[in-house]
Amino acid sequence: MTEIRNPILPGFNPDPSILRVDDDYYIATSTFEWYPGVQIHHSRDLVNWRLVKRPLDRASQLDMRGDPDSGGIWAPCLTWADGLFWLIYTDVKRRDGAWKDSHNYLVTAPAIEGPWSDPVYLNSSGFDPSLFHDEDGRKYLLNMIWNHNRTRGDKFGGIVIQEYSVKERRLVGPIRNIYRGTDRKFTEGPHLYRRDGWYYLLTAEGGTGYDHAVTMARSRDLFGPYETDPAKHLLTASGTQSYLQRAGHADIVETQSGEHYLVHLCSRPLDETRGIPVDGKDIHADDVRRSPLGRETAIQKLIWEPGEFPRLAHGGNAPADTVPAPDLPPHPFEPEPALSRFSPEGLPSAFQWLRTPEPERLFSLSERPDALRLFGRESPGSQFDHALIARRQTDFAFRAETEIDMIPGDYQHYAGLISWYGRFKFHYLAVTADEAGARVLTVYSCPANWPDPRVEYPIEPIPLPGTGTVRLGCDVDGATLRFRYATDGGDWQNLGIELDQSAISDEAGNGPGNNFTGAFIGICAHDSSGRGRHADFLSFLYEPR
Repeated sequence: MTEIRNPILPGFNPDPSILRVDDDYYIATSTFEWYPGVQIHHSRDLVNWRLVKRPLDRASQLDMRGDPDSGGIWAPCLTWADGLFWLIYTDVKRRDGAWKDSHNYLVTAPAIEGPWSDPVYLNSSGFDPSLFHDEDGRKYLLNMIWNHNRTRGDKFGGIVIQEYSVKERRLVGPIRNIYRGTDRKFTEGPHLYRRDGWYYLLTAEGGTGYDHAVTMARSRDLFGPYETDPAKHLLTASGTQSYLQRAGHADIVETQSGEHYLVHLCSRPLDETRGIPVDGKDIHADDVRRSPLGRETAIQKLIWEPGEFPRLAHGGNAPADTVPAPDLPPHPFEPEPALSRFSPEGLPSAFQWLRTPEPERLFSLSERPDALRLFGRESPGSQFDHALIARRQTDFAFRAETEIDMIPGDYQHYAGLISWYGRFKFHYLAVTADEAGARVLTVYSCPANWPDPRVEYPIEPIPLPGTGTVRLGCDVDGATLRFRYATDGGDWQNLGIELDQSAISDEAGNGPGNNFTGAFIGICAHDSSGRGRHADFLSFLYEPR
């Protein structure tokens, strides 16, 4: 029997919404501050997946300049009805403090590749919106509601529902609060299903950390009251030593033959951070778990008998590492090439940038046809105009390399290879200039040290030849990152330092931007002078080890 090995979408791919249209399966996941917005992966067998579309790709749909780290696109919901794909999404403009500014929108398309419509504004009362298409053709929006007046941590005020009028392109009728959750609290992530005369409401609870859980309730009436499953949590890794942790925020799909599968977010903490020695090292013996790959997407097989609540096919409610695949013909895809060369045809599909719908301000693929030209913009701390192009870290061990052609104008002009989580979590190997104007290599590191977001300088600047390309590389092995470099035609030179890659993770630090995204590896250019001076990158390699 073929097995599905978890996670099915490794690296930062959280909050999955799954859909089947005939023989095609699609999963939409959150992208937060990364542009274009929403990742949609496609499969025909639930085993093999490939990225097919990021539909929010123009200013009329999405502009995240100014959005905080881990703001932006939260928890999309992808459905199919009336010959259209329907995509609901949130753009979070503020996520800290008592208030949240979370604006919810709807776009549609006749095909997954598009064209995707301009958005319809829905509401801003909370986040995690989803669209339910009832059997009579009426449509309803569900979302959690945010109660800023609560003085304690749980400001999640329940799950609300309101009808959506396709004709009027707006929400209509009364707003009803249909479910307030269990004592696990933080009730969010609603999805609604109609089956065997029941409305089944799937929610996420317990926050997105290590107490995360999936809870189900049901009612004979759309508007409730909803009765919680006597087992309470369909899925949770809380209190377990499961390989997959932080299991929650789920959605259910039915196969062509009537089998049911549940997709859910999860994370995989590094062994070193679980107190498990690796190569004789016990880096975080106090069990401060850290997951650089962020929140990923996994899948579980369900047993859903008529008139009953669903259960995990393997029993219990802890996630399984592997699950039986459905009886479908295998449908593998060509693997991504490890080495990317740049051309005017467009960025390789793995890459994204931060926040802006105006990528022409950040980079060009035509000014130098054999290179990606990045225009130095604001600092690594910017929430607005940041020339950083990167791809997800999808492996615990990998090597990454790039070749840069750059003559820095002065020390305010710098560019290079970066391991990135957010504005206060990064390791950056940069070509720049010293105060005398000579070209040098340096390292900037900000290892999750909020509330003092200082930049550390782990090496003295290394002199470089005044001209010629420079190769920049890094080797990541679990919680350790090592940088290296080579001048034009020379051998690789190790810098002789080890940086903490576990700091480039959801859990590290305690400042803004924790818990929601994941590690990226990429290239960037900065020009603190505001002159927009460029750096050219000739290639990029990402290879698992």
